[in-house]
Amino acid sequence: MRVEIWSDIACPWCYVGKARFEKALEAFPHRDQVEVVHRSFELDPGRAKGDVQPVITMLTRKYGMSEAQAQAGEENLGAQAAAEGLEYRTRGRDHGNTFDLHRLLHFAKEQGRQDELIQILYRANFAEERSLFTEGDERLVELAVEAGLDADATRGVLADPTAYADEVRADEREAAELGAGGVPFFVLDRTYGVSGAQPAEVFAQALTQAWGERAPLKLVDQGDAEACGPDGCAVPQH
Repeated sequence: MRVEIWSDIACPWCYVGKARFEKALEAFPHRDQVEVVHRSFELDPGRAKGDVQPVITMLTRKYGMSEAQAQAGEENLGAQAAAEGLEYRTRGRDHGNTFDLHRLLHFAKEQGRQDELIQILYRANFAEERSLFTEGDERLVELAVEAGLDADATRGVLADPTAYADEVRADEREAAELGAGGVPFFVLDRTYGVSGAQPAEVFAQALTQAWGERAPLKLVDQGDAEACGPDGCAVPQH
């Protein structure tokens, strides 16, 4: 079974939701047969690459809330994250364009290191004092290497703005086609969708239901046609 997760590194509920989903997946009896794929979704796609600002400033300008309201929201998110065993800095974080991060995640997927990289990027954005957005490409290279990716190959991806750009845009178009207006958005076997950072119990129920309703394989012809098997290939008789 495949579970696709549309998310953005700048999304705190994606950070929390991933932990809740993984808690459900860890307890799922068929977890070894579940493939998890992370898909791209930008919360702020129109932001220029060099446009970085404090999270609190971004929240007040984007949603028209006061600084006190924005800070209270961050404190609530910090408590929600702590309940899942996650570190979360409620003050001093910044916000920027995440397109390059998504491109790197597609590169990491090709190398079989996507889950490692997304977890490291989440940690860097939400838990660490160093900025994910103001230190340049070498900061991203450092994190990619930590995830098991080659430093020079990562630099090559970052230096070419077209690398994996089509893959990011394709994910975003598909999210729109599936009706995902926000993230995190979980799609189980292209049959069930779960929106938001739901409790682990909701993810557990969705996993169980999706697994139980998978369509069994239907054989079109059960005749004695030639085929290859563990003992070799059938030899034509005519």
